Amino acid sequence: MDKNLEQTQPTDLESTQPKKDDTQPIKPVKKQSRWRAFFAGLLGFLLLVGLGAFGGYSSGIGARQQAETSIRSQQLMEQYQYALVDMQFQHYDAAKQRLEYIISKDPAFPGAQEELTKLLVLSSIPTPTIAPTVTPTPDISGVENAFLRAQQLIAAQDWQNALAALDIVRKLDATYKTAQVDGMYYFALRNYGNDLILKQGNLEGGIYYLTLAERFGPLDTTSTQLRESARIYIIGASFWELDWRKAIDYFSQTNPNLWDGTMTAGERLNIAYQRRGDELFEAQEYCAAYEVYNYATLPDERTAARLNKSYIECYPPTPTPEVIATDPPVVTP
Repeated sequence: MDKNLEQTQPTDLESTQPKKDDTQPIKPVKKQSRWRAFFAGLLGFLLLVGLGAFGGYSSGIGARQQAETSIRSQQLMEQYQYALVDMQFQHYDAAKQRLEYIISKDPAFPGAQEELTKLLVLSSIPTPTIAPTVTPTPDISGVENAFLRAQQLIAAQDWQNALAALDIVRKLDATYKTAQVDGMYYFALRNYGNDLILKQGNLEGGIYYLTLAERFGPLDTTSTQLRESARIYIIGASFWELDWRKAIDYFSQTNPNLWDGTMTAGERLNIAYQRRGDELFEAQEYCAAYEVYNYATLPDERTAARLNKSYIECYPPTPTPEVIATDPPVVTP
């Protein structure tokens, strides 16, 4: 029985050899092509290059979009300020166009929707109409008198009343000597704004009238710098008694003679130096306190005492070595 089994089971060698009756020959195994590996590596390299280029492109787009957003915010803020000025002079159509433009670009712009609602209420109030009187020839004596009055007030440097006279000219005849009236408006607004800042300490009012003057023409360098100094003063005053370091930063940038009706920028800067020095002194940062105290031009008695103590603590005196006296040596003859 064992012999029969051995005859029926083929050996491994016989099973691997092709039989004569087989019609399909065994195909040889192909090796991986070198070209396939080369193209796969090249494809991976190109993919990495493409991803890097896409990342740089995306970063450039983000930077450009951020710059565009900043420019757009600045433009919308300028339009908002112009809209407020138009409302002040009852130019409701122009103010409405500006506010609607702002809302179309940024619906969440602060104050735009509220001002538009206020504008719609103001524009809906009917204005009393005066029945025109029929005259054979137009009488412009009233306009001429108002114009001459405005010239006299400008010559007398009465800017506020000159502006009121120019408003009368425009109400009587908006086309009367347009270019000349615009120039007088610019001159009166510019000088009135400067006087409010320099002589009266009304910084907000001066900024407002200088902004109105800018509608009639570009401001000169003096007025531009004065308006910027007034803005810096207002920002510095907002940090008063809250952050002395920031107060020093802002008041050191503005005109020291500029004032807000209470103190000049120079006086505020001097006080800010003393209070900042006190903060450092109480924190036992004596060297920093000494440096800040030195910037105060008019220190009070308390500050002077702290200045001296800060100097001693920062630069303590060097102890001098004690000299011990000794007897001279005895020389024997």
